[in-house]
Amino acid sequence: MNTRNYKKSHLDIQYQVHKQLFEQPILHQLFFEFTLRCNEHCWHCGSRCGDVKTMEMTASEWKQILDQVKEDFSDHLPQINVTGGEPLLYPGFEEVMSYAHELGFKWGMTSNAILITPEVARMLARCGMNTISVSIDGLEETHDSLRGLPGAYKRAMEGIQNLIDIGSFDAIMVTTVVNHETLGELGELFQVMNGLDIDHWRILGVEPIGRALQYPERAMTIADQRALFDFIRGKRADNMPVSYGCSHYLGLDYEREVRDWYFTCMAGTTVASITCTGDVTGCLDIERTPSVVQGNIHERRFSDIWRNEFKVFRRDKAADNDTCRDCQDRNYCMGGACHTWDFENHTQRVCLAELWR
Repeated sequence: MNTRNYKKSHLDIQYQVHKQLFEQPILHQLFFEFTLRCNEHCWHCGSRCGDVKTMEMTASEWKQILDQVKEDFSDHLPQINVTGGEPLLYPGFEEVMSYAHELGFKWGMTSNAILITPEVARMLARCGMNTISVSIDGLEETHDSLRGLPGAYKRAMEGIQNLIDIGSFDAIMVTTVVNHETLGELGELFQVMNGLDIDHWRILGVEPIGRALQYPERAMTIADQRALFDFIRGKRADNMPVSYGCSHYLGLDYEREVRDWYFTCMAGTTVASITCTGDVTGCLDIERTPSVVQGNIHERRFSDIWRNEFKVFRRDKAADNDTCRDCQDRNYCMGGACHTWDFENHTQRVCLAELWR
């Protein structure tokens, strides 16, 4: 069997598995958005975080959610993934996550790392943190500019080293969002990443969501995407721990070449999220329109929402419009990533079919 047919056979199986998950979802990952407050102001932030004022749940409310999830999903506890905003700005962080650890949850976090002093790194270890993803979006000048904070790069790198020095975390990962203007820095940035004792480097292209919509000149072209995937594939061929993120179907030439497995968007089938106001949705990167908010934990138990809602996610989105419906790869893509899907107009904002047509 040649490589393309081998991949097709895997993708055919994955399609059937994904359809089964529409009927019998299995919660593997549960995201907690502690806050939308952030000490940076990233130009590409999908949630438009920063110096924002919004209602936040108390530590007691988050602990009650943990109790309920522990009770209702006792046969298979999901991993808790904490994000924001910058989650370390949330005043109840240590109280909630130490409690999650006591209950037996594995948990990870996404952070800009500028608050991770040696003391904070030790606190994260005490609270049982397993994994962390730290954002580094370019070399020093670029990173500071894109994140709207002078000195952010230096402090983030110090934070990463403080995490490494602990030596007990399962995985320390760096995530980089590249755009049309910063793609050329990847070679130099690779040298920086290669000099760190991290476990993985994950790269994503900027998406047309959140604040990034204000900067169309920075959007990735198809040529940019191809250059990015070729870069990643080349590094992986040399056994470097680098991969493309979980976004988008990339065609048979790149699938399984730039990441460990094939694309499939699991929002609402194995992944759910709870926002800082208690809304429940599939993925925190999805714009929170009424059609994607499935309920609120102040009104209903999370397990009730998970088991009885999410119909908008548990279906083949490719059936919603002619472009997707008529595509030869519709079963492999299934409408693409939910965070770039337009749920109001039933179209995909990011289609990379030009890569293989």
